[in-house]
Amino acid sequence: MPVMPNKEKALGMYSKMYEIRQYEETVKYLFFEGIMPGTIHQSAGEEASAVGVIYDLRREDVVYSTHRPAGHDLAKGVSLRSMMAEMFGKVDGCCKGKGGAMHTGDMSVGVPPANAIVGGNIPIAAGTALAFMMQKKDNIAVSFMGDGATNEGSFHEAINFAATWKLPVVFVCENNLYSATTSIHLTTLLEDPAAGRASAYGCPGVVVDGNDVLAVNEAMAVAVERARSGEGPTILELKTYRKYGHSRNDACGYRPKEEEKEWLEDRDPIKTFRARLLDEGIATEEEIAQVEEAVDAAIDDSVEFAKNSPVPPLESALEDIYAD
Repeated sequence: MPVMPNKEKALGMYSKMYEIRQYEETVKYLFFEGIMPGTIHQSAGEEASAVGVIYDLRREDVVYSTHRPAGHDLAKGVSLRSMMAEMFGKVDGCCKGKGGAMHTGDMSVGVPPANAIVGGNIPIAAGTALAFMMQKKDNIAVSFMGDGATNEGSFHEAINFAATWKLPVVFVCENNLYSATTSIHLTTLLEDPAAGRASAYGCPGVVVDGNDVLAVNEAMAVAVERARSGEGPTILELKTYRKYGHSRNDACGYRPKEEEKEWLEDRDPIKTFRARLLDEGIATEEEIAQVEEAVDAAIDDSVEFAKNSPVPPLESALEDIYAD
């Protein structure tokens, strides 16, 4: 079992996971009420992978996300207010209301707007890592992907390139068992579709319980040290599970009920980490409740901020199209 960190870090990790979950739950209900435009691809259930990977990164490290970016954005430091305003399509959104749920991000904290193309960010992360190497910067790039991306050409080309050049990048596969609505077992014979392919490129492939934030954090620390020291990339395959469907029009009828119970009730990353904080005496019930209350208040504040933010003017549709 991974070693519990000090109290400050442990509660900080719990707070961030709880924030991501409450954000996603709030967005879900606001979407159902018809307040939000577009659609949503939620990361609820995968909080431990986002926080475990990102918690110890530097501000200058760059994280590339997917069509399910909320957890990664919040873990890297994108503000709740700007995230919520983006969901409302408002001018104070992190992408000025133009990105929507699948394209959130904030370059000032090292999160370019998310790439919704399956496998689309993998070569971009490798390119960023090459730039860091050429500029002799001690930064790393991180590429998040789903299990379905491991069958894309971009996965194989980019990882082969990164391994050959020993680039400072970590490839993180959040294997939630389904590529949209298709079981990963129907599209590959490998039990570990990301880590199982690492040996073909000469880099480490590590399988981790993606619902254990401390296990993820420990594995990421090793991968980061390897990247920063010039030894090249690592593929982390995090076994996790999304609480909801691929998108909001997906009722998950294809998932076995026994499987859902195991992952969503018995292996919920927030519930299990909360229990461990109490069991090991890291925090009291009152201290955890204070953390949760502070997050709940911040979520409520972000919703009010988003509602009161102006709608972008029509002429803004013609701005930010080309670089100066």
